[in-house]
Amino acid sequence: MTTTRSIAKIEKVEESFSVIAEEQSRLNSRIESLDANLNSRMNMLETSMVAILLAIQALKTSRVVPTTAVASKASTSAAANGEPESGTLVKDCTRMSRFWKPGTEKPRLVEDEEGGVLFYTAAASSGYGLASIEKQRQRLPVYKYRTAILYLVETHATTIIVGETGSGKTTQIPQYLKESGWAEGGRMIACTQPRRLAVQTVASRVAEEMGVKLGEEVGYTIRFEDITNNELTRIKFLTDGVLLREMMDDPLLGKYSVIMVDEAHERSLSTDILLGLLKKIQRRRPDLRLVISSATIEARSMASFFNTSRKRQGRDDGEHVPRKEPAILSVEGRGFNVQICYVEEPVPDYIRAAVSTVCSIHDEESMGDILVFLTGQDDIDAAIQLLTEDSHSRKQGLIVLPLYSGLPRADQDIIFSPTPRGKRKVIISTNIAETSLTLEGVVYVVDCGFSKQRFYNPMIDIENLVVTPISKASARQRAGRAGRIRPGKCYRLYTEEYFINEMSADGIPEMQRSNLVSCVIQLKALGIDNILGFDWPASPSPEALIRALEVLYSLGVLDDDAKLTSPAGFQVAEIPLDPMVSKMILASNDYGCSEEVITIAAVLSIQSIWFSGRGAQKELDEARLRFAAAEGDHVTFLNVYKGFIGSGKSSNWCHKNHVNYHAMKKVDEIRQQLRRIAQRLGIALKSCEGDMKAVRKAVTAGFFANACRLEAFSHNGLYKTVRSSQEVYIHPSSVLFRVNPKWVVFHSIVSTDRQYMRNVITIDPSWLTEAAPQFYQQQQLKPRPH
Repeated sequence: MTTTRSIAKIEKVEESFSVIAEEQSRLNSRIESLDANLNSRMNMLETSMVAILLAIQALKTSRVVPTTAVASKASTSAAANGEPESGTLVKDCTRMSRFWKPGTEKPRLVEDEEGGVLFYTAAASSGYGLASIEKQRQRLPVYKYRTAILYLVETHATTIIVGETGSGKTTQIPQYLKESGWAEGGRMIACTQPRRLAVQTVASRVAEEMGVKLGEEVGYTIRFEDITNNELTRIKFLTDGVLLREMMDDPLLGKYSVIMVDEAHERSLSTDILLGLLKKIQRRRPDLRLVISSATIEARSMASFFNTSRKRQGRDDGEHVPRKEPAILSVEGRGFNVQICYVEEPVPDYIRAAVSTVCSIHDEESMGDILVFLTGQDDIDAAIQLLTEDSHSRKQGLIVLPLYSGLPRADQDIIFSPTPRGKRKVIISTNIAETSLTLEGVVYVVDCGFSKQRFYNPMIDIENLVVTPISKASARQRAGRAGRIRPGKCYRLYTEEYFINEMSADGIPEMQRSNLVSCVIQLKALGIDNILGFDWPASPSPEALIRALEVLYSLGVLDDDAKLTSPAGFQVAEIPLDPMVSKMILASNDYGCSEEVITIAAVLSIQSIWFSGRGAQKELDEARLRFAAAEGDHVTFLNVYKGFIGSGKSSNWCHKNHVNYHAMKKVDEIRQQLRRIAQRLGIALKSCEGDMKAVRKAVTAGFFANACRLEAFSHNGLYKTVRSSQEVYIHPSSVLFRVNPKWVVFHSIVSTDRQYMRNVITIDPSWLTEAAPQFYQQQQLKPRPH
């Protein structure tokens, strides 16, 4: 076909659409290649021509094709979610991809003239589906975007997908990618999650949908648990932190063809580091595709971060050359309207208010599960105790369940199983249920308005776990958990005025409020020497980075040039724990107590080894006393572990002693893995045979920065940190509570009305200068006059 004939055909199209002449440059090569038998070609390429006609019609009317909006009343607006606004121009995207299915409509492209960001909207599939896909998968909202998603991944280096929890994006997109060939040739598709519980539940669900055994074609990896098969696994779910550690062995992540970063809006420390590193990897691996998925993320800012093509260089006509401008796709949810209810006055006790609200819902509302958001395991246990003590909860069939990170797998299964007929589940959760998990039966949500977050002050070198107000974005996410199966209600335990006028719009990224010691050593291990110049999605404070470098230098893992020392620095980086815990393990080699210290490290890796629940506080306190060691909590942990092993790892022994059986099994598993890592690093596995001074010195070698001394004449247990003179107290859960030894080091701080030290052990102050002479000056450690 000659150029003249092609031009003639285009002129005929121009006659039918009067304004097409001024937009000829926007039509792609398919229009230029039309031959004389246009009608016949249109029948053969129906899908392509539908998209062309839509583009021409849009040009004719100078209208924008809007991005599909989320229907739920509880959802944020399109603008707030980073969706395209009016004033942009429609551009055709008719080039066919190898996976295109007949009978489906191609996506339409909308270009933002300001930033070169590409937005897409897709019409629903015509119903053309694969026979092997189950009906329940087809009913998910994301299903009608399947073709559009695959098109964008094929043609763009980075695709940003904004969609509500429950839309199916997490479970379905990895399957769509595998079905279209992205896992062929030995490659894998990775999907990261910020939380371990989400990794496990999503992987199990996808394996079930695909009809495969978990750990074979579909697997998962979390810290200290790898359920994959190197030969068989094609879809791999893992935490952000695990993928970061994989970079130490494979800096370019060469075994992955697509990496999906899910729940990116949570902006965890590991997520932000991962995003920054993936941006660097893309420059070296143009074949790598990224899918950034989120429920509420500000899509424009994320697209700007990944937009490495600051100046457009004409069209990208290469078949396998992806566009560098990120594409954004908004996926609608399937939620019903959610009625929001506020309290008239602020509540003085949100735990009791939450329990009272649950009882009122149960008495007055129709059937449907209730999801309650509280701040942490302590709050959850207190609420469960109050609910189970209430007489009508026993009479009328409430099933009260906790949900938090580290929950045993058996308890997880109960939460996600269908509610028995005539019963109502009450799931009392941390913010883990905001976006990471979908609870299908929930109709009612009770939102306390708070969550626990870590905040680090580099000026005083203290990181607190603080109960803080949530953001509007979190409040909307919590409300959106209701109304999955029918219209729902969200009961907010704060006033409407507070929500409108005082609540912040978004939360603070963890990168900007955390201790960065672990972050810095990870980057150093990956060869990122210019930490201050690293391309962060959200820049941390220079003070926090400098303090992290100072601590790592004091730990002996960085040299005078801020590079990892050999071998200590590289050994600490290889142990998948906080650098202070890792240094404690290394020091145990010098003191001949590695077996004991590895056990302590395993216990510190989980939330709690105690079974804390439901009205048994007195019995729990008595159980702690049976194992209590005068040296402190770390040695107490050793006593508990020794008893557990001595009982033959008996669940009955655990129940009798108020010890969490599942937690102790996990401790034992982690301990075995840490022993293998220690052997690989050349650490001799030795026991100190009861010499607890050696154990205490090893703990001090790792946690010297957390040293405190008892204030002179203190009658209420007031301590001050040695480095910054911050006032702290021993937590009531510690075996040293009210004992008040003169010198201690702690593992962490939790803030309520006071700052409390958790996991505390006694020390001799002379050990501090022995462990870190460059960190402490001897004058700081002299006793104060009484």
